[in-house]
Amino acid sequence: MQSNLPKVLHPLGGKPLIIHALMTAKQLNPARIAVVIGHGAQAVQRAYPYDDVSWVIQSQQLGTGHAVLCAKKIFADFSGDIIILSGDVPLIKAKTLSTMLTTHRERGASVTLLTTFLEQAQGYGRIMRNAKGDITGVVEEQDATESEKKIQEVNAGTYIVSPSFLFAALEEVKNQNRKAEYYLPDIVAIGLRHGKLMATLRVDEPRQIKGINTREELALMEKTLQQEINRKWLASGVTLKDPQTTYIEDGVTIGKDTVIGPNTHLRGRTVIGERCQIDGSAYLTDADIGDEVQLKFSVVLTSCRVERGAIVGPFAHLRPGTSLGPEVHIGNFVETKEATIGAGTKANHLTYLGDVTIGRGTNIGAGTIVCNYDGFKKYRTAIGDRVQVGSDSTLVAPISLGDDAYVATATTVRHDVPAGALVYNERQERVRESWTEQKRAKMKGSKN
Repeated sequence: MQSNLPKVLHPLGGKPLIIHALMTAKQLNPARIAVVIGHGAQAVQRAYPYDDVSWVIQSQQLGTGHAVLCAKKIFADFSGDIIILSGDVPLIKAKTLSTMLTTHRERGASVTLLTTFLEQAQGYGRIMRNAKGDITGVVEEQDATESEKKIQEVNAGTYIVSPSFLFAALEEVKNQNRKAEYYLPDIVAIGLRHGKLMATLRVDEPRQIKGINTREELALMEKTLQQEINRKWLASGVTLKDPQTTYIEDGVTIGKDTVIGPNTHLRGRTVIGERCQIDGSAYLTDADIGDEVQLKFSVVLTSCRVERGAIVGPFAHLRPGTSLGPEVHIGNFVETKEATIGAGTKANHLTYLGDVTIGRGTNIGAGTIVCNYDGFKKYRTAIGDRVQVGSDSTLVAPISLGDDAYVATATTVRHDVPAGALVYNERQERVRESWTEQKRAKMKGSKN
């Protein structure tokens, strides 16, 4: 990957590769999960900060067989079946694993391998079979002959094994190969030598077994995953104006009859309600959007809540902690942060609302600034119901504006304003007649 980040932590669909594998494993309700980690172990553990897995350290990276052997103590008293997954194979399905488990048990196999056929099989171990079609072994590509490299059936790297056989066989695995590593697939040949039954299950969707080794492969996998996610939402009653430029992460939820425009990113745990309209070029992360909300062109929403019927944008920015009530209007070049805004309130132009609570039916005029920071601390502002804040006003926190207060245009408010009061700054307006003509004559004379 040419990266300081461990490979399994590179994100796919908004989640690290290893989290995809873990989430699939958990769908099977296993009795226990062991995760073998080596390079970047602490970073990998931080990516999954829960206590429902056992972490196993492989201090020396001596191959896949050695990695599994490191988990021997975790399964010392275990009598079930062990499923072995790879942390860099993110799209394998729980349904495939369930079918594989059924095959393993019905056949009474000691080992069951998942296989598939690839026209371009470079990088994968090849499945060796005899004339009857029975598996006779697995050969890694770097150890394969030219004729063996032409085999298109490949080892997916996913196994189901009985623990009594697994760890005994791993003790017999040798590292007599070009990489001097202990290969996990060698347990197949060992099992056959001991008369054990080996079974295989072929998966017809090769993408399920594709691993990630390069950034190019990661990009291709991202495109594959996005196509799958977008098809799911199209089939669920969501309109995507341009699926090729719509990016929806795996944890997003969208209601039916919502229309999503081009170049939209929906990330994290974002929830979109029904009958919403997202015009395009929107960037939402962990946003909670109610029904019938309109997000106009080019908005950014992060960790915020927008209730039914609200209109946001164009070119608006809702930062974390923002909560918009029903029918709120947040217009062009308006930014909010830690702002709770009541039903029907409007701030349509060129405004900053930070650390503020605003009541219902209030209107915030263009160019209004809530000054919430004095260089040391943040302070809150409270604005009541039906308040009218004139354009180009400055509200210096901490202050409170009572219900039905009126802030005159271009006013700086530094103190609390009682309900129903008018607040303004006295300024004498002066007019100098013929000033422009005099100014132009003066400037003309200075050029000479």
